[in-house]
Amino acid sequence: MKIFLASDHGAFNEKQQLLQYLKEKESVEVIDLGTYSADSTNYPEWAKKLVEKVKAEKAVGILLCGSGIGVSMTANRYSGIRAALCRDEDDAKMSRLHNNANVLCLSGRKTPIDLIKKIVDTFLSTPFEGGRHQTRIDQFNLLGE
Repeated sequence: MKIFLASDHGAFNEKQQLLQYLKEKESVEVIDLGTYSADSTNYPEWAKKLVEKVKAEKAVGILLCGSGIGVSMTANRYSGIRAALCRDEDDAKMSRLHNNANVLCLSGRKTPIDLIKKIVDTFLSTPFEGGRHQTRIDQFNLLGE
């Protein structure tokens, strides 16, 4: 599974820890798109970079910022992206199971790294249920047209 990972400065340390955690998994190829330091930067830049890769390669993305809200709002401006801000494992499960989320958004400042890892594991291991949920996603996709 290919995963693109990006953050702004507000979650740089958590991104680095998550990057190391994901690199230890045999079934995962993780690509770090930045930021590469804790210097102040703008979250829309990193969200756009990740979204473009997720769309082009039909992959999964994980975005982090201080609250998770900014990257979530930015990512969801792009067609074909279903970014979910997840605060716990149940959010991650439902975002995949019912919404087929392809971008996981996380808060570096509000979510401890141990919980971030659990949320990521749940997100990556939960399949999309399809069925009536696909009908809803199809309807959702028509809203921007």
